[in-house]
Amino acid sequence: MDSVLYQIRKEMLLKLFDDEQYKPMKLKELCMVLGVPKSERSDLKLMLDQMISEGLITIENKGRYIKMPPDQLNGTFMATQKGFGFVRVEGMADDIFIPEEYTKNAFHEDKVSVKLTADAAGGRRAEGVITAVLERTHDHVVGTYQQSRKFGFVVPDNKKFTKDIFVPQGQSMNAVTGHKVVVQMTDYGSRFKNPEGRIIEILGRAGDPGTDVLSIIRAYNLPEEFPKEVMEQVAHIPSEVLEREKAGRRDLRNLQTVTIDGEDAKDLDDAVTIEKRDGKYYLGVHIADVSHYVKEGSPLDKEAVKRGTSVYLTDRVIPMLPRQLSNGICSLNAGVDRLALSCLMEIDEKGNIIGHEIAETLICVDRRMTYTAVKQIIEDHDEAVCSMYSDFVPMFELMYELSLLLRQKRKKRGGIDFDFPESKIILDKHGKPVDIRPYEHNSATNLIEDFMLAANETIAEDYFWQEIPFLYRTHETPDSERIQKLASMIGKFGYYLKSSHEEVHPKEFQKLLGKISGTPQEPLISRLVLRSMKQARYTTENTGHFGLAVKYYCHFTSPIRRYPDLQIHRIIKESLHGGLSERRLSHYDKILPEVAMTSSSTERRADEAEREVDKLKKVEYMSAHIGEKFDGVISGLTGYGMYVELSNTCEGLVRLESMTDDYYIYDEGNYVIVGETTGRRFGLGDRAAIIVVGTDITARTIDFELTEE
Repeated sequence: MDSVLYQIRKEMLLKLFDDEQYKPMKLKELCMVLGVPKSERSDLKLMLDQMISEGLITIENKGRYIKMPPDQLNGTFMATQKGFGFVRVEGMADDIFIPEEYTKNAFHEDKVSVKLTADAAGGRRAEGVITAVLERTHDHVVGTYQQSRKFGFVVPDNKKFTKDIFVPQGQSMNAVTGHKVVVQMTDYGSRFKNPEGRIIEILGRAGDPGTDVLSIIRAYNLPEEFPKEVMEQVAHIPSEVLEREKAGRRDLRNLQTVTIDGEDAKDLDDAVTIEKRDGKYYLGVHIADVSHYVKEGSPLDKEAVKRGTSVYLTDRVIPMLPRQLSNGICSLNAGVDRLALSCLMEIDEKGNIIGHEIAETLICVDRRMTYTAVKQIIEDHDEAVCSMYSDFVPMFELMYELSLLLRQKRKKRGGIDFDFPESKIILDKHGKPVDIRPYEHNSATNLIEDFMLAANETIAEDYFWQEIPFLYRTHETPDSERIQKLASMIGKFGYYLKSSHEEVHPKEFQKLLGKISGTPQEPLISRLVLRSMKQARYTTENTGHFGLAVKYYCHFTSPIRRYPDLQIHRIIKESLHGGLSERRLSHYDKILPEVAMTSSSTERRADEAEREVDKLKKVEYMSAHIGEKFDGVISGLTGYGMYVELSNTCEGLVRLESMTDDYYIYDEGNYVIVGETTGRRFGLGDRAAIIVVGTDITARTIDFELTEE
């Protein structure tokens, strides 16, 4: 279904829904009226789903499609533990408040239609009622089973699912009280009736080693085992490059080639080469040619679409592709021939990319380098390490030279570098956290980031001007309302943002982050800046990347672990082999919107699961430090207390009722907590000395109390 045909059909549908004679119809009825054959029913369903996401139409309770009423909007319901919730609508700066009695039977993250009942005014959010649940996001829930005499209940782990799930007799798989279970929803209940379900998996007893992370994996529906048909396909893929596969490729095995990754990385999908001639740099970014082995429509491809991305949890990796590929034939391991798709760039002395070529290549990595070793060479000039890699030192120094040039150019145009304090959680063999160490970006990690960004920008610009269907990585300009709120918040710390015509240039964020660098407020303000921005996503339209301050951007460099990269590799290779026929152009026009939407969704799912596991392990870690004192920075203020973030990135809550003095909230241009008798004041970004007093593994919370220091 090409884009022109899509527009024609969409306009026709809108006219149908707008007609006074139209009576709401279900999908089957629409197919009959429009003469859509069974073979194309899924295409019509996809189009209707897209129109719903665009806010053009909605669905009534009985599954009938209607034009979106002017006072209604579609969005995502975000529940709270207290029963009320909010609906997040694409393009709206603020969410719509939904009182508890008007949430219908919507679950957290369901797609819903909401009717506005009150506009935003006087600092209050707009208010509404949910009129229909358009799409259920969760068909199963993870929780703890509690047995009664003839039935049971599952208490959800996610406290945003505010009701226990009733499990009828005979539907419990013989679970006993205390078991972590997965319950399949059979009835979502109502305001006055609990939802119902049947248990489909017992994960183990709460607190058993591994059960905690497994519960999160199931809650986010992350697939672990690969289907049988996928593994059968993998069994027929050779473990080394065959001679016939080398034919027609540019042989770059004579170039000095390295990979640079973390010490524990096993899926190596990018390698780099560099030369300098006549004052110009010749940078090669070589990416594993995964699409050579993962063919479109194959079992491997269908599973990769479903997974969307590899998920990197604290104690394990859930790969997008089976390890036989991601760690084997598709990994650019040293000393073996590998197939690659290369972006070969010519860069002048000012860091401008003045020429490039994209080619199918054959490479052989000379050394597998780590970030640590490369940093020791280019930054520390460690004699022992330099001696160990003496043949490669000139190449690394040249790479560092170009990296600084590219980074300076990016800074000049306004690219934003978020340098959050990151941590690495160290586990013992039982999965118990024993240490949390700081993870810092250094010259070596920056170097690879700079080279990958250059390749991604170059590829995106090339295919934009070819005017063929493509997947872009886009990041929209922040909403003016969010910018105004941010400006108000940072103004309390003495900082400001310069904007014009209700828009702000990314360079202003860059200047702000530079000013706060090294201050106690840096982590807090960096996060406030990040929250003011929209989420980057995959789209078929190129609208630029605000955060990077570039007009053209895509993800090309990680096809082992990201499906969009794999998808555009196919498009690139087809165009290299004589261009895309009208049939293939039409094919990509049809499939890419769904790929973009699915990839954005699976990326968010992976990010959330990774954060949840990190939060769990941090709570476990702090459980071993109850009674100990730490210094931190106040990262949040609420009506019930203040959040304090420690240098190890663990965050806990100091509750107002735990304070020895009578404290109250003071908010007159500077939101602080003030002691009634002592006059102690606590504001965002202030330092605070605390003692750890408690943790809750299930709720993933840490409780602090202030010390007298």
